[in-house]
Amino acid sequence: MLLRVRVTLPDRPGALGQVARTLGVAGADIVQVVVLERLGGRAVDDFTVVWPGAARVERLLAGLAAIPGVQVDGVWKAIGAPVSGGHDAELLAQVAANPADGLATLVDAMPGLLAADWAAAAMVPADWAARSGANGINHEPRVAYASWRAPSPLHLPEVTPLRARPFAEPGGARYAVAPFGRGGLVLLVARTDEDDLAAAAFHVTEVDRVAQLVRAAAVILGDRLDSVTPATTAQV
Repeated sequence: MLLRVRVTLPDRPGALGQVARTLGVAGADIVQVVVLERLGGRAVDDFTVVWPGAARVERLLAGLAAIPGVQVDGVWKAIGAPVSGGHDAELLAQVAANPADGLATLVDAMPGLLAADWAAAAMVPADWAARSGANGINHEPRVAYASWRAPSPLHLPEVTPLRARPFAEPGGARYAVAPFGRGGLVLLVARTDEDDLAAAAFHVTEVDRVAQLVRAAAVILGDRLDSVTPATTAQV
């Protein structure tokens, strides 16, 4: 199976190689490395690895924990190796080529781009600022479209304030959210824990990537976003 392993490590010569060797000794075959951050003498790297299904992940975690200065931020299952930013332009070209299905195209592509479990476009009530939290009621956004691995029925978290950001539900999923800026639409991308594997939160660079794609798609789709309606249960 494919695993995504996020580690924070010292930004010094040899540190990355030491992590890579440890992954190999544990039985992991590295297929991709993505550097998310290099700041203040530390780096945050994502490794996508092929991991023997019968092997215990604890062995991998123990090996990484034994490396001085290395911290494991998350390990989760991946459907495929997340694709690089070069694919973002191709995705936007697909949205532009078929704008009638542009929103669905964007939503369906996001999990693969970000090693996530599912994504959804949601609609926030126009009067959310007045109603959110009123009388202790949590007003859920309504689902407009969800990717194929989204839970059914899908109960979305509170997404206000409407700005690009990462957040997490206590003991639940990790999210990245970005607003389209029209029609009360927002895009959510989610990672969930599975089989005692704790997924990493969305990094600021991942949130920025989501926000850039959403802004570009909003320009391409324009007024079409104003006519988006909530999906029926069957559609979700």
